[in-house]
Amino acid sequence: MARLKDKVAIVTGAASGFGAGMVRRFAEEGAKVVVADLNAKGAEQVADEIGEAAIWTQTDVSQRSEFDEMVGAALDAFGRIDIMVNNAGYTHRNGDMLQVDEATFDLITAVNMKAIYHAALCVVPVMEKQGRGVILTTASTAGIRPRPGLTWYNASKGWAITATKSMAVELAPKNIRVNCLCPVAGDTGMLAQFMGEDTPELRAKFRASIPLGRLSTPLDIANAALWLASDEAAFITGVALEVDGGRCI
Repeated sequence: MARLKDKVAIVTGAASGFGAGMVRRFAEEGAKVVVADLNAKGAEQVADEIGEAAIWTQTDVSQRSEFDEMVGAALDAFGRIDIMVNNAGYTHRNGDMLQVDEATFDLITAVNMKAIYHAALCVVPVMEKQGRGVILTTASTAGIRPRPGLTWYNASKGWAITATKSMAVELAPKNIRVNCLCPVAGDTGMLAQFMGEDTPELRAKFRASIPLGRLSTPLDIANAALWLASDEAAFITGVALEVDGGRCI
């Protein structure tokens, strides 16, 4: 259908997991994509797999200077930015909130919260000049239905949801839509952190808390992101879309 034909998308945290699913899906629908990740090797591999429609950048989303370089690379390669996906994320291991050290807390806030601020400063002027744009953030069910053991991560995702809604209202006159996704956990590199450890018993317990009976997949999240990024969702802004198999009910 080429729902993103002639669109350019940046996705952070795109070397694996949900982010890799998004850039692959976006490219299938006609987009040019920037595969951005701190993991340079992984980003390069995903971009090579996609082909001429992709470039990759090694990007630490906690640093404004690296956002500037990433946006510059996107503009140099493709001339515009239509979609900015703040997907990179970080968490502490499931456990006592008092046992999370300050350095870990600071990294959670830098990656899950401050990176959204950096992205806005970099891409909103570009989108405003173009006359339109879409900003998406990967939040979490943790920001809607927080559970014990992940308190500081939960808080960061609640912040991301509130920022999404406020940005949506403020940027609407500029024709920039802002939404976020709230996935339930999937079989990604962060799953063991979310559960505390990765065992068949813990996976079964977690799946039992999801009415549809399974974890999320990168394709689940990518399809939801695709719709929100496309013109099919032209009247959708300020939404925190639960992609969770019923987990938040």
